[in-house]
Amino acid sequence: MDAALTAEQHAIRRTLRDLLARSGGPEAIPAAVRTAEGHDPDLWRRLAEELGLPGLALPEEYGGAGCGATESALVCEEAGRALLPTPLLATSGLAAPLIAALGTPDQRAALLPRIAAGDLTAALVLPGGSLALALGLTGDNLDGAWAGGGRAGGIQARGQRPEGGGVRLYGEAERVLDGHSAGLLVVAAHTGGYPRSRTQLFLVPGDAPGVVRTRLTALDETRPLARVELREAPAELLGADDTADAAGALTATGRTAAALLAAEAVGTAASALERTVEYVKTREQFGRPVGSFQAVKHRIADLYVRVEAARSAAYHAARDPEAGPLALAQALEAARITTGEAIQLHGGIGFTWEHVAHRYFKRAAGDELLFGPVHRLRDHAARRAGLFGADRVTPSAGATTGAGAAALAGATALAGPGAASGAEAGAGSASPPGVASRAGSAHGAGV
Repeated sequence: MDAALTAEQHAIRRTLRDLLARSGGPEAIPAAVRTAEGHDPDLWRRLAEELGLPGLALPEEYGGAGCGATESALVCEEAGRALLPTPLLATSGLAAPLIAALGTPDQRAALLPRIAAGDLTAALVLPGGSLALALGLTGDNLDGAWAGGGRAGGIQARGQRPEGGGVRLYGEAERVLDGHSAGLLVVAAHTGGYPRSRTQLFLVPGDAPGVVRTRLTALDETRPLARVELREAPAELLGADDTADAAGALTATGRTAAALLAAEAVGTAASALERTVEYVKTREQFGRPVGSFQAVKHRIADLYVRVEAARSAAYHAARDPEAGPLALAQALEAARITTGEAIQLHGGIGFTWEHVAHRYFKRAAGDELLFGPVHRLRDHAARRAGLFGADRVTPSAGATTGAGAAALAGATALAGPGAASGAEAGAGSASPPGVASRAGSAHGAGV
């Protein structure tokens, strides 16, 4: 596989990094997250108008740029480096792909251009409490158990048949990403009554009557979460009729979103590591920089190789979404370990709650709570690949099957600190543990 980035992709990365650096970076986070929107509205407008980020992956006919997942992964990596609080993931990574996949021509024409222009933000409202399960990342979502289940569980669609209009939704969902400020809600709700209940997706304006939204206190303040309550809220079925495969669309969206989240976690880990390297170069103890001690060099080297291996997996997943869940597992693990080590290597100052190292750690921990845990991501990927024999889960259409999937699952899941990759390209080949020397890795990390 040719892992080199194109000149256009390099330009996307460079332009976005410069813009985010001028906006203040992680130091500007407290002011941004305390706004009513949970992000800087002026910066979001600039990202939409100057760079077209909300519509980067949308078709050109709807005002998008028509780019692929690799370009979106580059954007997410830079957003992760800056811990950027924006509705980009909720709107462009989760809601917009579902509208593009299931929406009628009229729905796509009415909504996607507004999303591409940055005028409309959206949130995916999934009852049941597990975003990862609903997206098919940590388990099979075909049975609909993730949507609450039961006669009154989850969110219920009432009134006329969905395709006939007049539907109203009743229920609530917790931990909705950017749900407190989104202009459009894409809601998963039960239809058909208890005997033949199935889960479908509905469109609900954020300011519709009967919609009550409460912003919640989150571990990671750069990922605003909300409780969304629907009290007979008017809704429109997403799609032409109730035969749409909502579970399949959620799974397909989850695979691509996993690749984007993996790239974002890599950016978080890489930025935390870079800041730590700069700190240990200047912090002196016993008359010499802390970074000159061999034990510190070894720890930095291990983190560097772990981050590069996760970057390789993330950009492979951008080209092959079936590898998304495993890439996400590796990236989340790398981010958690790297940000935790960053606090340790910063010493006493790193343990102060206000230090920027804590923001990186809370992003890594919060993402694993939302989209993990890591061991369940790997377990479900292994079952889909048939590694457990009789427990094999039938993959969705287009999924990698057979020996190739097993090899991919085994290779990616077992890739550890010894996996090597190209730093700038973000993709490469894995090496057995111990192939890359600690000294060489330390040199690559800049220690």
